[in-house]
Amino acid sequence: MTDDFPGILSCPVPILNHDTIQLGHGSGGKMSHDLLEKLFLPRFTNEILDELGDQAQFNLNGMRVALSTDSFVVDPLFFPGGNIGDLAVNGTINDLAVGGAIPKYLSAGFIIEEGFPIEDLHRILLSMESAAKKANVAIVTGDTKVVNKGSADKIFINTTGIGLIKDNIHLSPQRIRPGDKVLVSGTSGDHGITILSSREGFALESSLQTDSAALHDLVHPLLTAFPEQIRVMRDPTRGGVATSVNEFARSAGKSIKLQADAIPVRAEVESACEILGLDPLYVANEGKVLVVVDPEVADQVLDILRNHELGARASIIGEVTDRAEPRVTLVTGLGAETIIDMLPGEQLPRIC
Repeated sequence: MTDDFPGILSCPVPILNHDTIQLGHGSGGKMSHDLLEKLFLPRFTNEILDELGDQAQFNLNGMRVALSTDSFVVDPLFFPGGNIGDLAVNGTINDLAVGGAIPKYLSAGFIIEEGFPIEDLHRILLSMESAAKKANVAIVTGDTKVVNKGSADKIFINTTGIGLIKDNIHLSPQRIRPGDKVLVSGTSGDHGITILSSREGFALESSLQTDSAALHDLVHPLLTAFPEQIRVMRDPTRGGVATSVNEFARSAGKSIKLQADAIPVRAEVESACEILGLDPLYVANEGKVLVVVDPEVADQVLDILRNHELGARASIIGEVTDRAEPRVTLVTGLGAETIIDMLPGEQLPRIC
């Protein structure tokens, strides 16, 4: 305790399972949620933060505004189909889009290690410029810090985005109802396996590449056509489809049943996961969206998704049930039903 800040150390440190930060605390799974709920939320709690969406939503001078921030530490920096630069732009755009916002502006902050090649920085900046222009979003402010060699791993990027939400759009897990359908816009695990294969030098005999893409042009037609029937959306990044669906169930207090045969997975991703002992449901995506929707319009929503190049392999993968205990289950091709929980730790570190 100090005289300048009376009481600042009066609260005991929350009880966690670890005394130091572990890689699993950044997984988006159980360890991440534990850290968030016991350490961060008690310090910063407020009605906006406590919604725990991919973006904060609030009213400002009569406008509904969405604000989101994300940091990118992917390794390697360059990988098939993209690099850390366009990933940083698309990732924050997507966090705004799945909240129903139309992305408008981004900031970009860089932490660069001494000795980083100027040529590589230029390539990253060009990809950010291209991604922002393609999404019709402006990068309007930023910051650059350089640290001593060895104090960081090449380059880290933070992007913060602002978007506007129409008055008739209200997405929330609390709107989920029994019978609602769960849709995904495409194949699961493309990004995570691409990063892992690039990092470890695996020779995948395929054209597999990251699915990193801005999703707002994909989801905007859904919200235009069915503003009331779309319950909630999420881009399943860290922790994959399984973690995002668990977050839906947990927030809504509902159970969700997934159908294994309906979940699209590329053959090369499935093969790589079998070799490595991974489950594609937990592998990260960077250009897919999960949508929970009123069953009466589920087929129409599916058609809209499939009419867009980013949703060509969209599928209805499950439904919300009236089971009393909130949980996620997976029905296999043989009819067995197993519980799909959040990962306890980190499966693939530094994939975004």
